[in-house]
Amino acid sequence: MRHINTPTIAIARQTLRTTMTRVGWSPSTTSDAQLALCELLVNAWRHGHTPAPLVEIISTNGNLRVSVTDESPILPATPPLSLLAESGRGLQLVAGLTDRWGVDTHERAKSVWFELDGAA
Repeated sequence: MRHINTPTIAIARQTLRTTMTRVGWSPSTTSDAQLALCELLVNAWRHGHTPAPLVEIISTNGNLRVSVTDESPILPATPPLSLLAESGRGLQLVAGLTDRWGVDTHERAKSVWFELDGAA
């Protein structure tokens, strides 16, 4: 398990890449996970108003769970999309890149997470 409390995407991406490479994930799956992580981080900054969200990476038995915790109890929403919308597709992207995603609520915060099954 790795915890990262940093506001930089570069460090979070590098840590995730290193973790996934060590346990044998394919480069394409690793890239997908990095993109999903970036979406969760940007959402934590933009909607959770958290300058340094906590990133947790857990790799066990060939599976991966990545969570981003921000300081807002407001749950994420996936609004209906318009072809002209300039935002609002991030969680749909996460859903498409991962096996599942969800939200764990805390007293004054939340963790948005995604999981991948079975290292290649």
